[in-house]
Amino acid sequence: MQKEQAAEDRFLRVLVESGGCSGFQYGMSFEAPKPDDERYESEGVAMVVDPGSAAYLSGTRIDFDDGLQGKGFEIQNPNAQSTCGCGKSFS
Repeated sequence: MQKEQAAEDRFLRVLVESGGCSGFQYGMSFEAPKPDDERYESEGVAMVVDPGSAAYLSGTRIDFDDGLQGKGFEIQNPNAQSTCGCGKSFS
């Protein structure tokens, strides 16, 4: 049985992958960084982005909305030509 990876070794991974109703979709997970990842930190949150996703995410703002609607993450991407109503896919 493997031990759980220590939380301090995990980063928020933000990525772009094919799919969604507009062609691309955002994804997030917690995992260890890879050697070619770009590393960022914002308001105490350590993040990693793979080189392929970085091109799509340049200038992107990610906010967390925990208001009455409980929407979760809101992604504002200036590179997106169009977005889906769900806010999780773009082209």
